[in-house]
Amino acid sequence: MDELKNQPCPICGKNTLTLSQEDYNIPHFGEALVFSMHCDSCKYHKADIETLEVHDPAKYEFTIESVEDLSVKVIKSANATVKLPNARLSSEPGSGSDGYISNIEGLINRFEKIIQDQRDLSEDKSAKKSAKNLLKKLWKVKLGEIPFKVIIEDPTGNSAIVSERAKITKLKVKK
Repeated sequence: MDELKNQPCPICGKNTLTLSQEDYNIPHFGEALVFSMHCDSCKYHKADIETLEVHDPAKYEFTIESVEDLSVKVIKSANATVKLPNARLSSEPGSGSDGYISNIEGLINRFEKIIQDQRDLSEDKSAKKSAKNLLKKLWKVKLGEIPFKVIIEDPTGNSAIVSERAKITKLKVKK
């Protein structure tokens, strides 16, 4: 991993930003670079992934059917949308979106953290109950008790669900 420390942070301006870059060779996907920046002062963080090979815009669909499926590798660029249609959840790309390499369990954990934060900050009882029910559903998925679909749509082609069972279709990009 290459690192460049003590850089000026774009948020707080202090020279406490670390830039890093790491090369990955991902089976069935190809060479990729993971970039990140993290500020020790204000905790600003941004990450993304880019492939060194050109991929077409793609939609990946995968159904979790067992506990073993939680270890399936996931590559998500900052430009990708992740959808969990069984829970009516999605994360949209944008300036706050990060790219990462993880697995299905890590992806679910990210959604759980968002739901937990919303539950803890909400004063609305129905919102708290809805969050509790969603968390219970995601827990059952992680126990392998219920099937659950994961969809990743990436107009840049820099994302993937690395499994022979993943359904891959061409993504129609709006112009």
